Amino acid sequence: MDRKKAVELLNKAKEARNGAYAPYSNFYVGAALLCSDGEIYTGANVENVSYGGAICAERVAITNAVAHGHRSFEAIAIVGAPKGQAPTHTCVPCGFCRQVMSEFCASDFKIILADGNDIKEYTLGELLPHAFSSDMLN
Repeated sequence: MDRKKAVELLNKAKEARNGAYAPYSNFYVGAALLCSDGEIYTGANVENVSYGGAICAERVAITNAVAHGHRSFEAIAIVGAPKGQAPTHTCVPCGFCRQVMSEFCASDFKIILADGNDIKEYTLGELLPHAFSSDMLN
C-alpha cells in the first residue's frame, strides 16, 4: 500500500480512538477499514465489566462494514494507546480479531500499524499463518 493511503487510514484510526469506551483498561484503540470500493469504516474498542462482552476496534469496524453490505476489504489500520497518550508501540490485532478478519479477507489483506515513529505493514497471512477456515468443516 502506498504511504499516503496508509497515513490516511492511520489518521482515521487515530480519530476513531476518541469513540472508545475503555474504563477498565484505559487502553483506547481505533481502527480504520478500507473496503475494496474505497469506502472506509472505522471502529473503537468498547469494554464491558464482563470482560468477555468487550469488542475490539477491529471487529467494530468489520461488523459495521459488513452490516452495510460490504464483503471485500483491502486493508485495516490500527492504533492504540492509553487514553490521552500518543501511541508509542504498535497495537497488533488479537487472535480473535485475526480470525474474524480471515472470515472476510484473503491472506494478502494488509494490516497497517504505527508506533509513533514508524509505519509497519503486515499481511493477514503473516499474522495468522494457519487460520481455521470453512474448508475445514467439509
